[in-house]
Amino acid sequence: MTMTAERVGVRLPRRPAIAEPRRRGRWHALLREPGTALGLILVVSLLLAGLVAPWSPLADPTEINLRERLRSPSPEHLLGTDHMGRDTFSRLVHGARATLLAAAATLVLSMTIAVTVGLLSGYYGGWPDTALMWVVDLLLAFPSLILALAVAGALGPGLLNVLLAVGAVWWVGHARIIRGITLGEREMAYVTAARASGASDRRIILRHIAPNILGPIVVLASLDIGWIILGIAGLSFLGLGAQPPTPEWGAMLSDARPHLQTAPHLILLPGAAIFLAVLGFNLLGDGLRDLLDPRIRRLAR
Repeated sequence: MTMTAERVGVRLPRRPAIAEPRRRGRWHALLREPGTALGLILVVSLLLAGLVAPWSPLADPTEINLRERLRSPSPEHLLGTDHMGRDTFSRLVHGARATLLAAAATLVLSMTIAVTVGLLSGYYGGWPDTALMWVVDLLLAFPSLILALAVAGALGPGLLNVLLAVGAVWWVGHARIIRGITLGEREMAYVTAARASGASDRRIILRHIAPNILGPIVVLASLDIGWIILGIAGLSFLGLGAQPPTPEWGAMLSDARPHLQTAPHLILLPGAAIFLAVLGFNLLGDGLRDLLDPRIRRLAR
């Protein structure tokens, strides 16, 4: 009589899951890409700077000292001072916090609207789809930044109003993309099986379709945050965003315009910060697209 390993008390090692090593392998391959690694480094550095800014030993970014105005870089002021004698390096670091928080809040607002409209339009079709897409087409007829400028002007100056203005107009393109993805997903076999089992429309949308389109949504969000940062900085540059003395990169650019000839670093430094932030998020978004888009993975094989 044959005795099994379990009967004699010997534990056989479990077979490792196949999906997990493949997933880890894709992440490792992704991080070995120079562009993605650079994007991750830039994004993590900016996030850390924004997180630790309130507890850092840096000078108060709003403290005015006219005796120290327009100073060149020195040991006391690593990147010099602005026209009000405020430490430029401290304002850049604290500006990262303001800019990234505003961009993250704007992204959450715009993607929430886009996902809601796209899912409802794509799943139900009929007159809801026609009505929602009519609104989307109407908003797409206007340039997003011009429309955000009009909304921000109507709401009045302030970082919160700029956040609302950009979030209220930036969702339209994504809503159309998410609608197209949902149109394909609602014809899949798992949706038909869920309907046959008596699942409600709400359950099908939230528990079945939404998780299956999460990958493209993450890719859209990661690629879009750079444009949102540019939009917020642009509106702040025009005086509609953060108001003095709040440190914010777009507002710092606006304050430095009269001193372009005498202190060009006051424009170059926040401009470079915006450039690096947008570059980092775009590079990281490209990497996430390669990882999460199944069509690209199939082509890579």
